[in-house]
Amino acid sequence: MDRYGFMEPVKTFFEGKKPIFGTCAGMVLAANELTGDEEAYLGLMDISVKRNGFGRQRESFEADLSIKGMEDPYKAVFIRAPFADEVGEGVEVLAVYEENVVAARQDHVLVSAFHPELTGDGRFLQLFIEMVKTSVSKVELKTC
Repeated sequence: MDRYGFMEPVKTFFEGKKPIFGTCAGMVLAANELTGDEEAYLGLMDISVKRNGFGRQRESFEADLSIKGMEDPYKAVFIRAPFADEVGEGVEVLAVYEENVVAARQDHVLVSAFHPELTGDGRFLQLFIEMVKTSVSKVELKTC
């Protein structure tokens, strides 16, 4: 992101209240704090994230998650996944695995420690689509 000058455009997009979805490394980028001595990147969400929280590449795994608002379990794919070890008051926790937050939402930012794009299950991606639809509706109401 630094090399191609994406940091400021993403921050500007965020400041414009546009929906943002960070998966895996995107969760790390969105956090306002990283566990350990690393400096946070974008600081878009009031969470503290532990990079590679479940281990390195060889510890990658799949797990059935209970996700807030979903009736049936969601098969999640974790690859060198982070997790949030602390969340602020305004953060809605959507899923937990082994007592660690693996999906959350705050205002117009959605994050997951897992890769919903690697499954055939579109339900988690649908959460983000609904956020986009709500955002578009708000813009349409302002311009009417």
